[in-house]
Amino acid sequence: MQNFLKMKNNLAVVIPYFKIDFFKETINSLANQTDKNFNVYIGNDASATNPEKLIDTFREKVNITYRNFSENLGSKSLVLQWYRCLELVQHEEWVLFLCDDDVLDFNVVASFYEHLNEIEAEGSSVVRFASQVIDANGIKQSNIYKHPVKELGFDFLERKLKGGSRSSLSEYLFNKKELLKIGIKDLPLAWYSDLLLVIEMAIYNPIFTINQSIVFFRNSGINITSKNDNLVKKNEATFAFYFFIIENYDKRISSSFIEQIYFRLEKTILDNKKNINYWLKTFKLYLNKGKFTKFACIVLKALKSIT
Repeated sequence: MQNFLKMKNNLAVVIPYFKIDFFKETINSLANQTDKNFNVYIGNDASATNPEKLIDTFREKVNITYRNFSENLGSKSLVLQWYRCLELVQHEEWVLFLCDDDVLDFNVVASFYEHLNEIEAEGSSVVRFASQVIDANGIKQSNIYKHPVKELGFDFLERKLKGGSRSSLSEYLFNKKELLKIGIKDLPLAWYSDLLLVIEMAIYNPIFTINQSIVFFRNSGINITSKNDNLVKKNEATFAFYFFIIENYDKRISSSFIEQIYFRLEKTILDNKKNINYWLKTFKLYLNKGKFTKFACIVLKALKSIT
């Protein structure tokens, strides 16, 4: 058995576990890492499928800490489940949240350590890997998404909204201290919560990208991204995401880009125009930002759509 205790591990892989369907492939991708200088922390969100027997088969290949939580917290708040799993982490300074159906390329850990000096020199608190979408059978559904080596958060958001990129939780490494300082915003279904975290952690110092390694995001048909029975919650999270950016960061964004953010917020409202809370919050926001005329235009659009 590998002597994990003698390693100075600086990386924690945190897995908020709930689904076993693809979990073996997820754990196997950790066992296949060329650099085993990491610890794994698995938090079972009171799942009906117990993964302990599967986990035990990998204990000689990976150093795993496992906790079975009695309360299904993820059904109330996925972000709180992430935090609960994060509390399992011990001394490690960097954290990778790995979803229980995603897969890491064999050299993700090795490439992180190879670039660690550069990452620290840049002052980056977010590291990003290239990504590729796979289906339930592991068949590739997209090209490999690569990124600029250094990119500020709002530059990334603008590029993403123009269709030039994608984003999911598993492809990022976070500096734990900075993550806890900024905090993960608790949006419905945690939809956009990870993206907002990346943006806020890269306002002053860039996201550092390692394009030589790939994280495979599984579009499985059973995860939040691929399901269609949660569109109302996704709409609520989308509204909260754009609302938060306008409320807190409109002065940091170029005039042309902030107009795109306003447009997307307004589209979200019009897609769910019966939500009174949207109208009340948006009225106060626009009034505070001196955008009353813009608010009146949304009201007119909503009226036209129902006549």
